[in-house]
Amino acid sequence: MINNKITMYKTIHKAIHKIMNHKHKFALLSLLLATSANAAAVNVMKTTYSEQKTENNAQNNAEKTAVQWPYVNTGLPKDPQLEQVLDQILARMTVAQKVAQMIQPEIGYLSVAQMRKYGFGSYLNGGNTAPYGQKRAAPAVWLKYADDMYEASVDAKEDGSRIPTIWGTDAMHGHSNVYGATLFPHNIGLGAAHDPKLIHQIGVATAKEVAATGIEWSFAPTVAVVRDDRWGRTYESYSEDPAIVKAYAGQMVSGLQGTLGQDFLQGFGRIATAKHFVGDGGTEKGIDRGDTLIDEQGLRDIHAAGYMTAIRAGVQSVMVSFNSWNGVRLHGHQYLLTDVLKQQMGFDGFVVSDWNGHKFVEGCSLEQCAGAINAGVDVLMVPEHFEAFYHNTIRQVEQGVIPMTRIDDAVRRFLRAKIRWGLLARGKPSSRPESKERAVFNSQAHQELARDAVRKSLVLLKNNRQLLPLSPKSHVLVAGDGADNIAKQAGGWSVSWQGTDNSNADFPNATSVYQGIRQQVESAGGKVELAVNGRYRQKPDVAVVVIGENPYAEWFGDIQQLEYQLGDKRDLALIQQLKQQGIPVVTVFLTGRPLWVNKELNASDAFVVAWLPGSEGQGVADVLLADSQGEPRYDFQGKLSFSWPRFDDQFVLNKGDANYDPLFAYGYGLTYADQTELGPLSEQVSPVTAASSDDGIQPLFLRNLAADLAWVLADSSTAKASDSATLITTPYGVSTDGQSLAMQSVNLSYQEDGRQLRWNTAAPATASLRYLKPVAAAKLNQAKALRFSLRFDQQVPAKLSLGALCDLEGRCQRQLSLAQPLTSMQPGVWHTVEVALQCAGQPAMDTRILDAMVLSATGQHSLAVADILLVTQQSALEMSAQNTSSQKVSSQNIMQLGCVEISAR
Repeated sequence: MINNKITMYKTIHKAIHKIMNHKHKFALLSLLLATSANAAAVNVMKTTYSEQKTENNAQNNAEKTAVQWPYVNTGLPKDPQLEQVLDQILARMTVAQKVAQMIQPEIGYLSVAQMRKYGFGSYLNGGNTAPYGQKRAAPAVWLKYADDMYEASVDAKEDGSRIPTIWGTDAMHGHSNVYGATLFPHNIGLGAAHDPKLIHQIGVATAKEVAATGIEWSFAPTVAVVRDDRWGRTYESYSEDPAIVKAYAGQMVSGLQGTLGQDFLQGFGRIATAKHFVGDGGTEKGIDRGDTLIDEQGLRDIHAAGYMTAIRAGVQSVMVSFNSWNGVRLHGHQYLLTDVLKQQMGFDGFVVSDWNGHKFVEGCSLEQCAGAINAGVDVLMVPEHFEAFYHNTIRQVEQGVIPMTRIDDAVRRFLRAKIRWGLLARGKPSSRPESKERAVFNSQAHQELARDAVRKSLVLLKNNRQLLPLSPKSHVLVAGDGADNIAKQAGGWSVSWQGTDNSNADFPNATSVYQGIRQQVESAGGKVELAVNGRYRQKPDVAVVVIGENPYAEWFGDIQQLEYQLGDKRDLALIQQLKQQGIPVVTVFLTGRPLWVNKELNASDAFVVAWLPGSEGQGVADVLLADSQGEPRYDFQGKLSFSWPRFDDQFVLNKGDANYDPLFAYGYGLTYADQTELGPLSEQVSPVTAASSDDGIQPLFLRNLAADLAWVLADSSTAKASDSATLITTPYGVSTDGQSLAMQSVNLSYQEDGRQLRWNTAAPATASLRYLKPVAAAKLNQAKALRFSLRFDQQVPAKLSLGALCDLEGRCQRQLSLAQPLTSMQPGVWHTVEVALQCAGQPAMDTRILDAMVLSATGQHSLAVADILLVTQQSALEMSAQNTSSQKVSSQNIMQLGCVEISAR
């Protein structure tokens, strides 16, 4: 037996020697020797799942058409010797070890101890999460965290495996989650540059900054082709034109990973991800995670264009899209994921799910999803519920619900990418040569590259009477709320997910548009004045007004109308205010998509679309300002990669459409040589169908906070509700004393759509949903119930009370203890609770309402809430106005709490 093992290891050693250097050889051999002692019982699986037929193919076969997808994996053929090594590794892995490789937790929920226990194959940080909970963590802190997780993953004491884990991050426009990183323009701006070489350079620079933090894997590039600009992720797309996306995708992949045949996955090269497969930019009405209604040829030729070049460049990862294709969720679409992507297109990397994307597959939940795995998803992004998912998947394999061949194929694909990258030999992150190159993070070279990208992305739509370029010797007023607002010019996916909680202090190495103008004007002897509201001290020669969309990211950024600032034209008023004083106005528009701005265009003398330029605001100043001789320092080079709407209801407006009638066509963009005068534009608007105001629902916290609310976490140091308190609009926070009560995001149905509240001491503390401005009670007296989703993490706490519609003195329309009526709630399970607000003998509140909802408790425990609404119709039985006893009715999965006597808070 011993001699047989020695012979086997010698065979493996020879195979390794042929495909790896000396360092790789011994790292992998150690790995093989360290796997579980039970591994001898596991047979080597030589036939991959993609080569077999499963019993549930009837629906997929019916979907197949005569449409052929091209084989594009032409530059990275399989290495037979590497495949032999993979055979040997798989033969020594237990089912548990294989499943662990397939699960990807998130660092906000994953502990180092859990990584040591399970040995997960990868982990990620979400857009709102940084190492050790430090939003402003320095690169060295990220690197230390990478070391901690790496060392835990190779510790074989508990899980029997030494396979290193890898860290995935959304490096969307630069290493954009990290404090102080270089932020390049978002993809929509890069599309306007029409410069594939620039894209490659940005990929290289981004990979270097990611490497400096020890992270191995980037969730980029996004290769969506957007067809409806109402989509909240429009700025993640390079263009509405598949040709640009196709030209860019391969360049970004080779920039991030290295070029095939040269430096592929070596040195600074990171594993790249083409996303989101497929059709994410084509959903009906631009609804995020919606349904893409298109035939297969259109899906291939329009929405899959970027995957052609990304796979040809050797991309190692493809992320599945949240959307459906003609009614079928992509996360469960075996035909597209396996038959098309893996077989017809030849993709031999691994498929990763999006954040809890498996949940939407029929028959799946947050904690299990055989459907996604069987369809072809290899790595499951399970941010919070990873332990349950791990155990359930093992059980599904043992029961035959998931074939062992499918598991082996998934793990083979993932390990193939890891070995290609050299993970088994590179050692812990801080020991790698590329991670020691700390100076590459936000280097001068990267700042200059980003600044050049800004210059190339700017699109000039109007320049009447040749107002631009501006003399740097003049007196320039810089106005608008985007002028000195780096968070606004960076947009979403910048330090935080939505970008709404950022300030200039979160971008220590960045320059605002105003700062860039000031530097150049003052150095030329001119004068600059910043007045956001336009109220200057001395009348200027010209005004540069920087306006635009506030930061947003996926699904929160979805819109229903294209008119900019519909119903609140404050920026238009600012421009008109300056024009009425005889001041020429240059408008700089910060936006993540084309919007209907005819009114703002008419009021401006010049109009520049700056998109979301990122950290280098000087790039805008470079093009707006002339040199000392009055000549342009840099000309406008940007050309629209998205058609610009003529009318406010041109939601679908794409090059090549029938009846194509844009205001500015695809490819439009003036230069300083052009003398085009833009005449008055029509300001006629289409009839707007106002959203129903009597639909019976007033959202308070539905996926995110309502615009007029914030969270307040208060401890015993706060005497009463109206005392000053910190308003929290981010997904995380802590009470006044820094310890009694903490809040963090959790997931119910969508990414971070719930909030976990954790009481940490015996002292009382409260969590409130507070109105930014107290609301007259009369405006809320139609509400009949407060409805919310609730999950207890342990048993129902003995001292937990709820207040609804509470005034400045702490008196509430409804106050009750939750301990007794909710004792039957199972811990760890979400329930819907509905609390009656209108009860007999209880007068309606006639004061100003400060808090919509208050949860008060003592002791150490935690719970989570989501989907908090005021409703004018109760869901099941109308509670009798005469009823004064507490009652609980189970109807439509809603726990109804009837009327009880009011008690003091």
